[in-house]
Amino acid sequence: MLINKAYKFRLYPSKEQETLIAKTIGCSRFVFNRFLGQWNDTYQETGKGLTYSSCSAELTQLKKEFVWLKEVDSIALQSSLKNLADSFTRFFKKQNKAPRFKSKKNPVQSYTTKVTNSNIAIVDNKIKLPKLGYVRLAKSREVEGRILSATVRRNPSGKFFVSIVVKTDVQPLKKTESSIGIDLGIKDFAVFSDGHKMDNHTFTAKMEKKLRREQRKLSRRALNAKNNG
Repeated sequence: MLINKAYKFRLYPSKEQETLIAKTIGCSRFVFNRFLGQWNDTYQETGKGLTYSSCSAELTQLKKEFVWLKEVDSIALQSSLKNLADSFTRFFKKQNKAPRFKSKKNPVQSYTTKVTNSNIAIVDNKIKLPKLGYVRLAKSREVEGRILSATVRRNPSGKFFVSIVVKTDVQPLKKTESSIGIDLGIKDFAVFSDGHKMDNHTFTAKMEKKLRREQRKLSRRALNAKNNG
């Protein structure tokens, strides 16, 4: 069974890459807000919105007017436009509220890019991203599956992260037609309704160490009290 699965890693871009990430985030926000304004005006005048195709064609012309849009990943700009179109589609279906303008003051800033001609790939402890090239990342586990997209985020503390979405094949577990109750605790990590217990080894080890330390303190105090009468 094919499913989409996400991986999240910490990124360590160079100063030049940080600058380009900031530019890409800014340009993606500009495109989103620009077409959101046009979409709102059209909706107020006609009761209907625009289309992704018409906006995409206009974006090509927009790059001639604002040449700095060519400095960043073009797929990220298209993704920003596609997110806007999808938001309006859900709005017209009454699945969510109307999209709002994006602010550069939002605590988390991001942009999304998608795979085209192997432009996103993981090689050793680096990830290849459009325009950025190879960016160092803290790969805590192997990425399994075909990469679909990558979202680069910058949090309020200035740290960078990348979320990678892949298409992967998983084998569903066989249904046992049985059920069991689970009670989470402190001494025991979990107690099952069939009587089986799962020990919280980390907690138990810490508490045993602390218990031995407190018992030694108690023994010393008892000895001192005895010696002092």
